Amino acid sequence: MEQQASFFGDYRLDQASRFIHDRLTSQGPDGISVRRLGGTRAGEIRIGRFLRNDKVSEERIIEPAVAATSSRVAGLHVLSIQDTTSFRDDGRGNSLVGHATIAVEAEQGTLLGLLDGQLIERHQDDPELPSGRSFCDRQSCRWMASMNRSAELLGEASMVTVVADREADIYEMFACRPGSVEVLIRASHDRVVEGGAGKLFACLGNRPSEEHEVVLPARPGQKKRTARLAVRFGLVTIRHPRNRAPEEGVPREQQVCLVEAFEVSPPKGVSAIHWRLLTSHGVEGFDQARWIIQLYRQRWIIEQLFRTIKTQGFDIERVSMATAPFRNLCAMTLVAGVSCLQLVQDRDGEGNRPLEDVFVSADREALEAVSVTLEGRTAKQKNPHPEGSLAFAAWVCARLGGWNCYYGKPGPVVMLRGLYKFRAIQLGYDLGGNV
Repeated sequence: MEQQASFFGDYRLDQASRFIHDRLTSQGPDGISVRRLGGTRAGEIRIGRFLRNDKVSEERIIEPAVAATSSRVAGLHVLSIQDTTSFRDDGRGNSLVGHATIAVEAEQGTLLGLLDGQLIERHQDDPELPSGRSFCDRQSCRWMASMNRSAELLGEASMVTVVADREADIYEMFACRPGSVEVLIRASHDRVVEGGAGKLFACLGNRPSEEHEVVLPARPGQKKRTARLAVRFGLVTIRHPRNRAPEEGVPREQQVCLVEAFEVSPPKGVSAIHWRLLTSHGVEGFDQARWIIQLYRQRWIIEQLFRTIKTQGFDIERVSMATAPFRNLCAMTLVAGVSCLQLVQDRDGEGNRPLEDVFVSADREALEAVSVTLEGRTAKQKNPHPEGSLAFAAWVCARLGGWNCYYGKPGPVVMLRGLYKFRAIQLGYDLGGNV
């Protein structure tokens, strides 16, 4: 991830930030700790001083990654995908929750980078908040905050669609969205629908449906499979929740489109897919309804990011919350996790991204030199991607990580291992040694 500007107002802090990012992307397969990340006593002290510096905060750690992302979106339809995960829970009711927003190119599903990151502490002894409190006093307002931030950052995109799962099914997400942003959220609440249409989950029961097939990728505990979905859609009008007094400027009701997709004849022992998607996008035919479903399916990318940060990569959940300062370390891990997943995402070159999305321009010479040493005699053992592309760098890292070019595709752990080896080779290369 190329970084030219100073984000901490201190050259040493900027260099330390880059050092930690490189160490995170290289040490991820073994889990993380300040001692392991440092590599040496000097490196450990350097990281500790950076994380404890008064000028360093999670917001300023994330800022360079966010700035880089916003520079990549011009002319694209960008999905601003939000989700929440637990970074650490001590088992006694104290936890640190991360709320992340990533930018994804809508049609190819290419991960463009990080848009926002919020860290929220939760404690067992937190006082109970009264019901009926205003929306801005609820933790759920983070969804609105991230949506508004996306609108500010993605002004050069041709279209912006905020995508989220059921936790973001909040009335204000539809009624108070910025004019430059569309929303697509999986419904959670079986609301009463205005106009005598009954309740939301049953209101499309008499609408015609059309079937089509989708390929579902493999997930933990589930194999890759093809599902046949029946799709139907219609306009609905939802209203402001009755348990909260309407706030000034918030309309009492809002018209949205409901797209419902349910699986026909699912395999035995498999939970059938059933998605009810609320969107501000206009849907006037089945082609548009299928397009909405495809956009929602891109939300899977942020789940891949969280697994990269946790069990499939950095294993942040095993780090003690007493590690000071844990919040800054989580922020650095989030940024590094995005870099790793960008490599995985562009391993086939379909995103046509430059290597500067993850590396710096100065890395190109070493990547090209290393690539030559990794190529074999057969066509499958040649790096098929253009020099200077992120896919070219991903191929190098995958080969260094143990991928043999024949079986399967390299995942996050392989990429992290390859980055570790490349950083070691790069050090020698930069010092003038032979690769």
